[in-house]
Amino acid sequence: MKNATLHIEIHLSIRALTMFFLKTWRASVFGVYGYLNFTRNGFLEHSKKFQPEDMQMRIEGKNCIVTGANSGIGFATAEGLASRGGTVYLVCRNKERGEAALSKIQSSTGNQNVHLELIKFRLQICDLSSISEIKSFASRFSSKDVPVHVLVNNAGVLEQKRVTTSEGFELNFAVNVLGNYATTELMLPLLEKAAPDARVITVSSGGMYTAPLTSDLQMSSDGNFDGLEQYARNKRVQVALTEKWPDMYKNKGIGFYSMHPGWAETPGVAKSLPGFNKRFSGNFRTSEEGADTVIWLALQPKEKLVSGGFYFDRAEAPKHLKLAATSKSHVIIDSITDTLRSMLASSPE
Repeated sequence: MKNATLHIEIHLSIRALTMFFLKTWRASVFGVYGYLNFTRNGFLEHSKKFQPEDMQMRIEGKNCIVTGANSGIGFATAEGLASRGGTVYLVCRNKERGEAALSKIQSSTGNQNVHLELIKFRLQICDLSSISEIKSFASRFSSKDVPVHVLVNNAGVLEQKRVTTSEGFELNFAVNVLGNYATTELMLPLLEKAAPDARVITVSSGGMYTAPLTSDLQMSSDGNFDGLEQYARNKRVQVALTEKWPDMYKNKGIGFYSMHPGWAETPGVAKSLPGFNKRFSGNFRTSEEGADTVIWLALQPKEKLVSGGFYFDRAEAPKHLKLAATSKSHVIIDSITDTLRSMLASSPE
């Protein structure tokens, strides 16, 4: 019995040690890769290959939804789409900040076809951590019966401590994964109306390079909650979902794309990662530079793009870093999709 117990303990110790070195390796590779590519210097270097005409297209008559649009990359995205003539719908969590963003965008672009989406019969903005509120928003918006040409899943959160929403979900997961999944799935009928030019663009993060896909979506099996690791896991799910959606909805005329904005200076980064924000002060991209590839993806002819692809600085990028041992983890995406579908179906209207 003692030998069996010793064998198990040694096996667990070796496994724990292997996982420790693997996580350390991923973080180290990510740090070097990120410093060389994700900073403002990386953007300036990559922008030498940009084609100016790619961003000169007009999108009058196209309807665009941008979540998390009151500040940072979401605001810059909404403003960029509005400046090119798009009809833009801002989906925000805070009423006052949403109204301020609406006023600024209308003023700076001269485009009055910019709207702030409220929940019907409520004096509040859509909280994307709440599935019931997302369903309410989707129901109201669907009553407009307008095609949705561009859906930008930008809303995100990085909460360092475990917080549980009123619906019983871990907060990071609720916003970054379940909320984005629900928004996309519920908007599919309106996206189909815009076929073959409809597209869904999900703002992920390079942080996903440090995490494999895992079925522990709410980090419930780990003794100690790590908000940064949970955020990285969430962002990995976003990339894997984007890879899966084209298979799920073939011949629907909808393109699905995920992207990484680089390390941009945003209110979210300053609040959630104060140490990182201080360390890289002066080296961050602007919000506009972070939003550049989102807008580029919204404007390009779909023939130039790969549905299911992951993009960075106007080019398709690898979804896995070399020797990071994350590529095989995507095989479990089917079971994760089933879990998300069940959660969405069981959530109250």
